[in-house]
Amino acid sequence: MGELRKPFLLLALLAVALVVGVELGSSLLTGGGDAGGSLRASAQDLGVDVGEVGRVDEPSGRGTGYLALIDVVALWTTGLFCLSLVVPDRIQGRVQGVATLVFSIVLILVSLLMLVLAFVELSIMVSLFLAAPFGTLAYLALWGFFPVGEASLLLGLVLLLKLVWVVLLLLAQPRFLQNKGLVLLALTTLLCTVLLEFLHNLVPVVVVSILDDVGALVFAVVAIVWGLVLLIGSIPAIVKAVRVTAALPTR
Repeated sequence: MGELRKPFLLLALLAVALVVGVELGSSLLTGGGDAGGSLRASAQDLGVDVGEVGRVDEPSGRGTGYLALIDVVALWTTGLFCLSLVVPDRIQGRVQGVATLVFSIVLILVSLLMLVLAFVELSIMVSLFLAAPFGTLAYLALWGFFPVGEASLLLGLVLLLKLVWVVLLLLAQPRFLQNKGLVLLALTTLLCTVLLEFLHNLVPVVVVSILDDVGALVFAVVAIVWGLVLLIGSIPAIVKAVRVTAALPTR
């Protein structure tokens, strides 16, 4: 693939690591604001007296955090590129296949678990929202006031960091464009980020949490697909490593 420009590649690794870090910490960076006033106003619109309402926290949502399931694949791939800078090709070839196999299995299992969690939560959301008026009020108290503005700022930062990651990879080695898997991965993560922002602004704020969970489900499925791609792709590398090891002379 030619000589890599090491500083740009290392900066690309830092950029995608920041992406994953921000996404994993999204629950701490968004939500938590008091939505009690909004709940009282919505209850009055429904003609229901809820009396005194204490503090009702805005939900942080799942969508942004679930993006990390996809972006951890980008982090893993970039990390393997960086590993080639310090590990001889002979050793990396033997280890990379097994490591990728283990990583893909863990990714698939975690994504399946999170897929189930998001599906269960989405089912509860929809059931409560349709059970007017008291079920709807319970939904509003738990998920009805999504922090769209905060989430939008966070997604903007994530999207910017992903674009920086892509640019830095190209600066490190323009021939990365010939790597179809890497290009598809970059397009996948960029499109998923834009999709989540679109979902957050598609409907009134009281039902944004539902679409945010839909986005989370989509991202978990996409992560499972990428996990399968990595798993299948690791098998030839493992077979090759085994053959090379078997062909080595024994003492």
